[in-house]
Amino acid sequence: MPDAGRERGSAVVDFVLIMVLLVPLVLGIAQVALVLHVRNTLASAASEGARSAAPLGATPADGAERTRSMIRRALDDRYADDVSASLTTVGGVPGAVVQVRAKVPALGLFGPSVTLDVSGHAVREVEP
Repeated sequence: MPDAGRERGSAVVDFVLIMVLLVPLVLGIAQVALVLHVRNTLASAASEGARSAAPLGATPADGAERTRSMIRRALDDRYADDVSASLTTVGGVPGAVVQVRAKVPALGLFGPSVTLDVSGHAVREVEP
């Protein structure tokens, strides 16, 4: 059994070689999941804000404030810094649009950022 002594410690080397590949892969998947979660949350808040600006008597400021409050409840305050709302026309129909721009870290929690631009639209109610 002289070969058994030569293979001692090979499991540790195998473990390190596999971990060098697996750890960045798992962290990359987690980072993509984080960016997608933030994007989906911002898009949902923008759509809800546009629906809040759509009823009779509501203003675009109402929609922007609703969007900010939803983002602050679901994420951090820094994602609610750049929210704008306005009235628009979509296909000849009056509407409201809320746009959100936020920077999301692309590598880790403190790395370089990716800018996300999302918007939500809703048809405005009009008096008959």
